Amino acid sequence: MPRATGPTLPDTLPGAPPRPDAVDFERVRERALGAYLGLAVGDALGATTEFMIPAEIRARHGVHQNMTGGGWLHLKPGQITDDTQMSLALGNALLEAGGMDPHCVARHYLAWMAAKPVDIGHTVRRGLVRYRALGTVEAAYSPHAAGNGGAMRNLPVVLATLGDRAAFVEWSLAQARVTHNHPEADAGTLLLGDLTRQALLLGGEAPVQTLIRTWTEAFPAFDPRRFRGETDGYVVHTARTVLHFFTNTFDFESCLVATVNQGGDADTNGALAGALAGAFYGPDAIPGRWLKRLDPNARRAIEGQVDALLERFPPCPRRAVTPAGSP
Repeated sequence: MPRATGPTLPDTLPGAPPRPDAVDFERVRERALGAYLGLAVGDALGATTEFMIPAEIRARHGVHQNMTGGGWLHLKPGQITDDTQMSLALGNALLEAGGMDPHCVARHYLAWMAAKPVDIGHTVRRGLVRYRALGTVEAAYSPHAAGNGGAMRNLPVVLATLGDRAAFVEWSLAQARVTHNHPEADAGTLLLGDLTRQALLLGGEAPVQTLIRTWTEAFPAFDPRRFRGETDGYVVHTARTVLHFFTNTFDFESCLVATVNQGGDADTNGALAGALAGAFYGPDAIPGRWLKRLDPNARRAIEGQVDALLERFPPCPRRAVTPAGSP
């Protein structure tokens, strides 16, 4: 079966990022920290309710709004899972390679898998086992690869390509297709990444509603108005969930609480909602009680990686992807 062809960004995107010389880099750094900490907080908060349904969550927790750990993985309060861990692995690969080298990315993902993570998705595991056996950095197209695994870990690419939209698209697809090669997985990774990218550059001024309309005109399946409570790992459902709760709440906490109380793939939905809301509202909007419970080692790693990525990859001319055939 032929490889899936990745989508392209719509021709016209309103609210284009400001010129690099007009960016307030300190504010961008703050929002980048908000996005990354938001991702980790959403991951840790949502892990408690992963694979539950709303009625089960209400019966057990009332409204789940504190970092209590537990869940099907029996986590400690504030413990992160694969969403944050794979993001950190990707960020470290970008820093090591000085750009997007899919082989370096795959090696960092493999090292993460070898460390026996608390959880790993089936499509991710299958892709990494393939790379270990064959050395091919791009998964073959699969009709079963339309999951959210590429989108959940893409934040470091967003941070590293703030000055270059073409590189954002190229790098996003390169890292995602190590494990997920499907047009919907491509589109979901780009959609959620581009919204977060706009919020990082423009904060609360980002024309998110207009941008969502532009994206969903190009890819109607992702329209949040189609949300019907489906919260599994299918990337279309993930995008609808994240966008529905982001656009129907008014601050970081209410967005995250609403998202994770839907259950399903709550850690990934929470992570992606947290990244977008953290970029839009900023780090000061993240409840202190959540940050205090977040794994301190993860928090230190995130803070260091945000600074390193923004220092290494400030807005500049396009950086090329190392050819996939060059290890």
